[in-house]
Amino acid sequence: METTSPAGTSGRLEAIWIKRAHWGRMDPVARAALRAGQGIVGNANQGGRRQVTVIEREVWEQLMAELGAAAEPSTRRANLMVSGVRLEASRGKILQVGSCRIELLGETKPCERMEQAVPGLRAAMYPNWQGGAFGAVLTDSEIEVGDPVLLLDPAPEGSPFVPWKQRGTGQRHLPPEEPPAVPAG
Repeated sequence: METTSPAGTSGRLEAIWIKRAHWGRMDPVARAALRAGQGIVGNANQGGRRQVTVIEREVWEQLMAELGAAAEPSTRRANLMVSGVRLEASRGKILQVGSCRIELLGETKPCERMEQAVPGLRAAMYPNWQGGAFGAVLTDSEIEVGDPVLLLDPAPEGSPFVPWKQRGTGQRHLPPEEPPAVPAG
């Protein structure tokens, strides 16, 4: 069974939440405006690398079934919930939501609030990116629940979201590929 989505896989935007204050509640909205390099307009997290967080509906439902719980997906405190697209190992890929492009920069690790919400949830979310992904907005756009979602090939060279350790080295934020094996002889 394939666990990661190949580039070009399509899905749907299932929900949008805006966090108006750090540690504040997640407000559901039907549509939202996103600004390149900033994130969701009105969201507490602006700028940096973690402008938008994303979870998968299928993973959330599986976690709730495994734990015998019925917590709302907003409990995860992500901004977007998608279906039909696997986020596992999606670092460097582009998540296109409607006309908005988001560069996925890493895995969102679960925090202690997950354990407070549902006993066992934090540990259950750790494997295989089940806590979701985070990314940076590349294009100004408006999105709404029901928009198509595409997982696309990695961002082109020159992404502005390169860790400080790699700035000026010409390296992207993706791990380097393994060198080809040299035959013995």
